[in-house]
Amino acid sequence: MKGQYDTVVIGAGQAGLAASYYLMQQGREHIIFEREWIGESWRSGKWDSFTLVTPNYMLQLPGFTYEGDNPEGFLKKKKIIQYLEDYAARFSLPVKTGVEVSAVKKPDSRGAFLVETSDGPVAASNVVVATGTFQEPRIPAFSSRLAPEIHQLHSSEYRNPQELPPGAVLIAGSGQSGCQIADELNEAGREVFLCTGQADRLPRRYRGRDSFWWAEKLGIFEHTVEDLPSPDARFKANPQVSGKDGGKTLGLHQLAADGVKLLGRLEGIDGTKIYLGNDLEDNLAQADNFAAEFKKGVDKYIEKAGMDLPKEEKPELKAGYETEAVEQLDLEKAGITTVIWATGYDFNFSWIDFPVYDEAGYPVQERGVTKEPGLYFVGLHFLHDRKSGLLLGVGDDAAHVAEHIASRPVEPALVNQK
Repeated sequence: MKGQYDTVVIGAGQAGLAASYYLMQQGREHIIFEREWIGESWRSGKWDSFTLVTPNYMLQLPGFTYEGDNPEGFLKKKKIIQYLEDYAARFSLPVKTGVEVSAVKKPDSRGAFLVETSDGPVAASNVVVATGTFQEPRIPAFSSRLAPEIHQLHSSEYRNPQELPPGAVLIAGSGQSGCQIADELNEAGREVFLCTGQADRLPRRYRGRDSFWWAEKLGIFEHTVEDLPSPDARFKANPQVSGKDGGKTLGLHQLAADGVKLLGRLEGIDGTKIYLGNDLEDNLAQADNFAAEFKKGVDKYIEKAGMDLPKEEKPELKAGYETEAVEQLDLEKAGITTVIWATGYDFNFSWIDFPVYDEAGYPVQERGVTKEPGLYFVGLHFLHDRKSGLLLGVGDDAAHVAEHIASRPVEPALVNQK
C-alpha cells in the first residue's frame, strides 16, 4: 500500500463518500480506508426488514440525489447499501476496504499525520474522520446480572424473529429501534414486553403530508446544538416513527393497542427478576406532548402560509394509559426467554491522539473543522445541525470540510516510515 497521501478519509459510509466526492472534484489526492465494506453500519448494524424513516426524496448525497419512481417511499436495507455502493462506483471514489485504522497521531507536531492501519502506517497532510457518532453498542452494566439462561443481545445484533429462541421477548428502550423491533416481533406472533423511556413520538403523516416534509418546512433540520435545551439533548433517542410498509405512525399507544405490554424504565436485574421505574405514565405523556407540540407548529405554519389543507380528524390513541404499572417482573414466570437492549450507542474517539474533545470525549469542531490543522470530522450527530448525520444533510458539511481542505497547501506528507 502507498505510504503517503494528501488526505486520508476514515470510513466509507455516507459521510466519507460525500467527503471523497468533493475531494475528487478538487482533484485532491486521497484515499478512503474502511475496515469492512462500503456502508458497513447499514449492513451489520441493522435488522433484515430495516427501512429508512426519511422519505426517499431525502436521499441527497452530492451529485446523486434519488432518481427512483417512489420519492415518498422508504428505502429498505439492501437498497440503502446498493445506493452507497452505486455512489462510490459512479464517481470512482478511492475506497480501500478491509483496512482498519487504529490510531491517528503526529510524531512531530509540525509534520504530517501518521495514520496507523492494519496494512501499515500511512502519512497524510489531512485526515477526515467519517466514522459517525454511534460506534459501540451501549448496554447497561447490570446486564451481567441477567440469568444465563436468558438470551440477551443488542438491537444492532437483532436480525429477525426467527433467529430468536422461542418465547416472549423483553425490549429495553422505546426509541425508534426499540419500537420498530417491538412492532415486528408482535406482528410475528411473539409476546412482547417493552421497557419505555423518555423518547419522543412523531405522526408518520399529518394533514396530508409526511412529518419529515413538515419538519423541513418548520426548519427543524436546521436546529443546531445551541437551539437545544442542553448539549446532552443531541444524544436523545430518535422519535418513534416507522418507514416500514410504506410508512406508518408508530408509538407506545399504538403498540399497546396491538398487544405489546408496556413497562416503565428498566432499572435493575437480579437473575430472572427485573426492577422497573414508576415512570410509564410520564414516558407516555412525554411522547404525547412532543407530538402535540409538533402538530401545533404545523397548524400555525399552514395558517400563516395560507395553505388549503383539511383538518386532521383522526383521534389520538390513549391505550397506553390503560396499562397497569408494575415495579418488578419475573422473566421466567412471564415466559420471557430473550432480552434485546435497544439502549443506543456510545462514541469512542480515543484512538485519535489530539486534544480536540470536550469533557464527554466528543469532538469540538466548527462544522467539522477542529483546532488541530488538517484534522476534520464529517457525519457526526449535530456536527452542524440536526441533519448533519443524515443522507439529507451530510453532503453540505462534507462540502464545507472539503472547501477548508482546499485552502490548505497541496504538498507531500512526509514522515519517517518504520
